Amino acid sequence: MTTQFEFRPMRRKHQQLSEEECIDILNNATSGTLALLGDGGYPYSLPISFVYADGKIFFHSALKGHKIDAIRSCDKASFSVIQKDEVKPKEYTTYFRSVICFGHIHILDNDEDKMKTVRLLGNRYNPNDEEALVAEIHKSFKAMCMIELDIEHMTGKEAIELMRMRK
Repeated sequence: MTTQFEFRPMRRKHQQLSEEECIDILNNATSGTLALLGDGGYPYSLPISFVYADGKIFFHSALKGHKIDAIRSCDKASFSVIQKDEVKPKEYTTYFRSVICFGHIHILDNDEDKMKTVRLLGNRYNPNDEEALVAEIHKSFKAMCMIELDIEHMTGKEAIELMRMRK
């Protein structure tokens, strides 16, 4: 899905990570924060496990709840991951590395797509245990839904001190 909206460029471009570095962070992080438009127009942000594949981020969820209601009400979302967060008290700064993704989010309605993404998620967090994955899918498949965030815009940023160390 393409959008007519033009995302802001990063203000401190010299601290911007490459797309490859952002994808590496997404492939290695185990959790992030999903931000949605919640009840009454209030932001609703929640920590959540995920898997990144093919330019998309996938999450699992119960069939009902605040997250599902928010997704059904507004299909725009952002997702952020913090890879590094090292406070440097004597320098009055933090050495950080993070990624934020913006896009359209939806619930996967097709059982084939749902199964494919459940397997992606399961294999990410418990690799090489097909028997346990099949048992968990058999037990939980009907009571869960899978959610897809189609990334439209992604930026990563790191502390200037980390950038200097790499040069």
